[in-house]
Amino acid sequence: MRTVLFVDDEQPIRNALERMYLERDDLRCLFAASGQEGLEIMEKEEVWVVVSDYLMPGMRGIEFLSKVKARWPHTIRIMMTAYADLSIAIDAINKSEAFRFVTKPWNNQELMEIVDEALMRYQLVQTLGAEDETVYLSLAQTVELKDPYTKGHCDRVARYAVALGKAVGFTEQQLEEIKHGSWLHDCGKIGVPERVLNFPGRLNEDDMESVMQHPRWGSEVARQAHMSEQVVNVILYHHERFDGAGYPSGLKGDEIPIEARIVAIADVFDALYSDRPYRKAYSLERAIEIMQEMTATHFDPELIKTFLPLAEQEACSHE
Repeated sequence: MRTVLFVDDEQPIRNALERMYLERDDLRCLFAASGQEGLEIMEKEEVWVVVSDYLMPGMRGIEFLSKVKARWPHTIRIMMTAYADLSIAIDAINKSEAFRFVTKPWNNQELMEIVDEALMRYQLVQTLGAEDETVYLSLAQTVELKDPYTKGHCDRVARYAVALGKAVGFTEQQLEEIKHGSWLHDCGKIGVPERVLNFPGRLNEDDMESVMQHPRWGSEVARQAHMSEQVVNVILYHHERFDGAGYPSGLKGDEIPIEARIVAIADVFDALYSDRPYRKAYSLERAIEIMQEMTATHFDPELIKTFLPLAEQEACSHE
């Protein structure tokens, strides 16, 4: 059961949090009045997310969260404080690797969204840590359920990317990493609201920023789950552009790991050749033309030369 532990020495705060979550039957909320009590609960329960106050008698919040980090490293840690002090935030991040920093009085909706994101992160780390490729594909399909227009997208991207990897001489092990990275390249979209993913027009600045965080969010989770460097690279860098104008890091040319350059090509090709909320799929001929036009800015020119004939073969063989 998805479980959240709130630790705060003030009874009115614990009561307010309990009231806030009264209607939520999809998770279990536990409460502790001190860091020591929180640790005792965690010895008995599988806690997914812990939200701790900073200023408590006895064990301070940072000390408590640091102990949680040492003993239950996968539990997601959130610091809450009435003192919006930069030094406290830095301490929380450096000493306990806090996932988020929330100030009191909190906004109920914002706090719920932060806790929900933390719960998703915990679940995703556990899933990726299973090291089972059937689980990876199942996760990719779960992401696709949030956006019906991308049904089958991750599997098709994997097919195109593996074909290109073979053509440039990747080993069997590298092809496995390409396949897993392709399946998981959009796993960070689990943290993006469905209303944003399915919006039929141009997104506003805040929503676009939310979408642009998905590579970083997904790669952090993959690292925490101890996935290979190649898989992490695909998740983190598949939206980088060859001219350096991509995101999230603005890498350019060969600075972008080759596995990410390969998956970026496969990802864009499938996006063009599939229906999207804002347009119908392009024909194969037009999709290839657009890929050629984008080569100067988006793609590795040598990889594109190899990919386009393969794309035509792959697309035709699966029609």
